[in-house]
Amino acid sequence: MATKEFKAESKRLLEMMIHSIYTHKEIFLRELISNASDAIDKLYFKSLTDDSVGLNKDDFAIEIKLDKDARTLTITDNGIGMTEQELENNLGIIANSGSLKFKSENKLDDESQIIGQFGVGFYSAFMVAKKVTVITKAYGSDKAYKWESEGVEGYTITECEKDSAGTVIILEILADTDDEKYSDFLEQYRIKELVKKYSDYIRFPVKMEMKKSRRIEAEGEDKDAEPKYEDYTEIETLNSMVPIWKKNKTELTDDDYNRFYIEKFMDYTNPLKYMHVKNEGNATYNALLYIPSKAPYDYYTKEFEKGLQLYSNGVLIMDKCADLLPDYFSFVKGLVDSEDLSLNISREMLQHDRQLKIIAKSLEKSIKNELSKMLKNEREKYEEFFKAFGLQLKFGVYNGFGMNKDTLKDLLLFTSSAENKLTTLEEYVSRMREDQKYIYYATGESVARIEQLPQTELVKDKGFEILYLTENVDEFAIKMLMNYDDKEFKSVSASDLDLETEEKKEELKAKEEENSDMFKLMQENLNGKVSKVRLSKRLKSHPVCITSEGEISLEMEKVLNAMPTDQKVKAERVLEINPDHAIFEKLTALYSDDKDKLGKYSQLLYNQALLIEGLPVENPVEFSNLICELM
Repeated sequence: MATKEFKAESKRLLEMMIHSIYTHKEIFLRELISNASDAIDKLYFKSLTDDSVGLNKDDFAIEIKLDKDARTLTITDNGIGMTEQELENNLGIIANSGSLKFKSENKLDDESQIIGQFGVGFYSAFMVAKKVTVITKAYGSDKAYKWESEGVEGYTITECEKDSAGTVIILEILADTDDEKYSDFLEQYRIKELVKKYSDYIRFPVKMEMKKSRRIEAEGEDKDAEPKYEDYTEIETLNSMVPIWKKNKTELTDDDYNRFYIEKFMDYTNPLKYMHVKNEGNATYNALLYIPSKAPYDYYTKEFEKGLQLYSNGVLIMDKCADLLPDYFSFVKGLVDSEDLSLNISREMLQHDRQLKIIAKSLEKSIKNELSKMLKNEREKYEEFFKAFGLQLKFGVYNGFGMNKDTLKDLLLFTSSAENKLTTLEEYVSRMREDQKYIYYATGESVARIEQLPQTELVKDKGFEILYLTENVDEFAIKMLMNYDDKEFKSVSASDLDLETEEKKEELKAKEEENSDMFKLMQENLNGKVSKVRLSKRLKSHPVCITSEGEISLEMEKVLNAMPTDQKVKAERVLEINPDHAIFEKLTALYSDDKDKLGKYSQLLYNQALLIEGLPVENPVEFSNLICELM
C-alpha cells in the first residue's frame, strides 16, 4: 500500500513536537501508557452496560516488553482498539483526540479517568523511535490493521491478523548518539523507574516481563563449591494503581502518610505535619501536603526550587508546579491531583487559567488553617516548625510591599522579654497594660546582646514587655506591619519613647537648652558622624548610647550594607548622653575648662556607643591611643 502523507499542518506540528514541544524525551512512555489506559477505560466503560464484552476490571492490563537485540519496546493493551477509519482519524491527523471525542459523546464525568485531551501524545514516540508500528483491532470488529510510520514522511495502513481487541505499539528505538543514550529505554530498571515516576497511579496494572536470576541449591551441595545461578522471567506489576491520596482518610494511618512522604520526597525523617485535602466545588482536586520537620540544606539559597507535584487523573504532569504555592509557603512538599486543569498539548506545562489560580488559593487557605491550628493546639510542634521556616514567613510579610501581611501576621513568633519565650503578636497585645501605648521592640544579633543594650533600660524599668528582633528581616517586617490590633510598633531606640512625666520632660528641655552650645561643639568634633548630640530620655545607668532618626535604623543600616550591592545607606545617628550619669558633669566641666579635651571625650563616647550597639569602630588604632592618652 502506498505511503500516505500527513497533512501539511500535521507535518509541521509533528516536526515541532519532536524537536521542541517536549522538554524531556522520557515522557514518551507516559504518553503511550496514558493512551493505553484511555483505550482500556473505554472498553471497561462499555463492559458496564454490555455483558458481551466478557471482561471485568481485573482482566484489563497494559504490558511492556523489551527486546535489546531487536532494539524494540512494545506496549500492549486489551482496550477498545481502533478501526481503519479511527486509525486514519486518530493517527493520520495530528491533534485529533479520540479520547476527548469519546468523553464528549458519552457524556462521561471525571470518574471515567480518561486522560487524553489533544491527541498528540502518541507522536512523542518519534523522539526515541526511528519507526513506530501500531497493530490494532477494534472491539466488535473482525478485522485488524497495521499502521506504520518513520516520522514526518508519512504512514501506511494495511490489513493484518490479530486475535483479540486491543492495540500493540512497537517502537524501534533510535541508535545512540554522542548526546543521547537511547539504549537506556531498553533497560528494565529505566522503564520501571519511568513507570513509577509518571504512571504509578494509572488505575490499570502496567506489567513487564522481568529477567531475573536466582541461585540453584542442589541437594547435598558442597558448601565451599562455587554457587550456581539460573535465569528466569517473572511478570511484575510496575505501578501502584491506587494513589494514597484517593483513599479514604479512615483507611490510612500516620505510618502510611509518613512512609509515603519519606519514599516520595526523599527525606530521612518523618514530616512535622501532613494535610490530606479533598476539595469539591469551584476547584475539584485531591491534595496531600507535608510540612517537613527540618529545612532542606539549600532551602534559603537561590538553588532551592519550590513547587508541588501536579497530577491529572493520577498521571504526573509536572514534578514541581511553582504556581501552586506562594513563596512564603514554599517549604510545603506534596502533590495535587485534579481533573479540572486545562493542559497544553505537551502536558508538561499548564495554561495559566482560572482553575489553577482557584486551586492555589484554596491550598493557601488550607495551609494557613493547618498552621493556625498547630499554633493553637500544638505549640511545641509549631515552635519547632517556626525555628525551621519562620524566617520565610517574615520574608513573606516584607515582600510585595506588605500585600500578604494580613495573611501572615498571626503566624509570626518573636522572642519576648517576658520570660524570654516566643510569643505571638496577639499574645503580646493581650498582656499590654492599660497605660501602654506601643508594642516595643529592640534589635540585635542575639537575645543576650539585646538585653545588654542601654536603650532597653527605661522600657524595662516601666515594666513594659519588649520583643527581641534577632533576624535580619525582623525589623523590615515590623515596619511593613506598621501596627497590630491598632497598636503601633516602637523601637526602644526611637527618638521619642514618650515615657517620661511632663515634669521630667520640662526638666530635660531646660537642661538641653542650657547646654546646647556644648552639644553643638561635641557634634562638630565628631565631624559629621552624628546629626546631633542631646540628653537622653531613656538611659538609666549607662552613660551613653547611639540612636537613630528617620526610617532607617542602625540595625537596618547593618543589614542593608551587608548586601552585595554598590549602594550603601547610613542611618541618621544621634549620640545621647545620660543627664543623671557622672559623665555629664565631667563633660560640662570640660566645656568650661578644656574644650580640646572635650573633643577627645566626644570621640571616646561615640566609639564606646558604637561598640555597645555592635557596630564597628571606624579607627580602632585611634580609639586605643585615645583611651591611653586620657588614662
